[in-house]
Amino acid sequence: MKTNWVERLWIDGPWRIPFQVNAIRSFKRLHDMAPPRRVLEIGCGRGVGARLILEAFRPERLEAVDIDPAMIRRARRRLAPELGSRLVFQVADAEALPFPDRSMDAVFNFGIMHHLEDWNRGVREIARMLKPEGVFYFEEFYPALYAGPVFKHVLVHPRENRFDGPQFRSALEGEGLRLVEGYRETRYSIIGAATRLASGG
Repeated sequence: MKTNWVERLWIDGPWRIPFQVNAIRSFKRLHDMAPPRRVLEIGCGRGVGARLILEAFRPERLEAVDIDPAMIRRARRRLAPELGSRLVFQVADAEALPFPDRSMDAVFNFGIMHHLEDWNRGVREIARMLKPEGVFYFEEFYPALYAGPVFKHVLVHPRENRFDGPQFRSALEGEGLRLVEGYRETRYSIIGAATRLASGG
């Protein structure tokens, strides 16, 4: 996963929080669920998204992962009172997640997939872990935003095998993830939810 100091400043700064609050509200509107047993957040950073997930969805257990050990340390400090049986942080790669098949009721993604070198593999991992009728909640960004004339010189992202809206939606469908009606998409981004087909495929 590629980032640089400029993007880390954005991801870890207070200015990112309102966007995550907006995303979590959209997730609830698109597909609210009874408190799930076990959920996952990929690319948890310093733990802002984890707190929002705990407050909005009240899971019995939230697994939150990030590839950067420094971010995991910050998240643990930030949410120390919640750690234990309810919240677990660990270092892990979103392209090779250390969880069993069909082990998650939901997976949350606040703009991580477009950082992955092999984003298709990331989608496969999410589909693999979701239980039948489990939900993938996502906020994601397209190259029109991060690889535009200005940002491509400021931000660091993988340059090969990038996805736009049709490609991202097609990849979800190909892995048995059905988009929930009402998702919001522009040429720059998408906020949505997709459910795992009950048949698992």
